[in-house]
Amino acid sequence: MRERYHFVVIGYVVMPEHVHLLISEPQVGNPSTVVQAIKLGFGRRWSVDTEFSGQFWQRRFYDFNLWSQRKQTEKLKYMHRNPVARGLVADPADWPWSSYRSYAYIEPGLVRINDWGWWDEKIRTG
Repeated sequence: MRERYHFVVIGYVVMPEHVHLLISEPQVGNPSTVVQAIKLGFGRRWSVDTEFSGQFWQRRFYDFNLWSQRKQTEKLKYMHRNPVARGLVADPADWPWSSYRSYAYIEPGLVRINDWGWWDEKIRTG
């Protein structure tokens, strides 16, 4: 989806019943289009791989525009602290389904973050 819509995943946290996803503004489409595509793609794979039938995603998602680096940092901290606030772990570093360790320890996570390769390609090809 990143290549199709040209956006960057800045941060994520997968919770038991919801997902936090912080992405850049897509260069193709808009955030609603991106979220819809992610949901559809995952839903198809999930139902085939697990023989699951039923609704996995909520119909609605909630977006919030960030206009400053300060707000981005604030939202990342909120997202990363969510498993702690919910009592699932004692420290954000203990939650494996999050971008926290990528930021705190420069470790690769389950999802690539801050990969602006598509932007570099766009600049090279004009």
